[in-house]
Amino acid sequence: MDTLTATRYLVNADPDLAKIIRKVGSCTLKPDKSRTIFASLVKSIVYQQLTGKVAAVIFSRLLGLFPEKRFPSPENILSISIERLRSAGLSNQKANYIQNIAQASIDGIIPQTRVANRMTNQQLVSQLTSIKGVGIWTVEMLLIFKLGRLDVLPVNDYGVQKGFALMKCLDKHPKPKELVVAGNCWSPYRTVATWYLWQAADTID
Repeated sequence: MDTLTATRYLVNADPDLAKIIRKVGSCTLKPDKSRTIFASLVKSIVYQQLTGKVAAVIFSRLLGLFPEKRFPSPENILSISIERLRSAGLSNQKANYIQNIAQASIDGIIPQTRVANRMTNQQLVSQLTSIKGVGIWTVEMLLIFKLGRLDVLPVNDYGVQKGFALMKCLDKHPKPKELVVAGNCWSPYRTVATWYLWQAADTID
């Protein structure tokens, strides 16, 4: 992921974003190539709508249910009950979603990384959102953090909306359609712009 080229492009493309970039510094976003797509989807489900700290504890407990595994296989996930998954701190809904993902992996709906690398963003969104519990946001996080796609803008993400509102000094968060239009000038590096908006959301009062 060539974040240096992307950052230079964004500085020239958007003066407001350039101010954020200068304040934050270099982009440190690096995709995690070590996990499978299945594992990345499971982790995203755990982290949904939780703070990073809380989600990390639950994720660690989930892995702890399978102490002999670096990461449980789909078969491992399906071998235990919903109640056992919930004992890690998962909601009933999330436990069901994780088992849905496990079954989808066995059924061949979740591609191997080498196959996914040849698929477009839209192809991956269409295929993976057919799994109950996997929404567009979840796939966008996969595209960014696992596959390292450079041109992803999750317009429904709260942090992106908050960061944009702060950057542009808006009284309210932008609507997704407004972000789509605003983000056109960041393409083909909307992922890096997204990362800087997340930093703005966390650091600007």
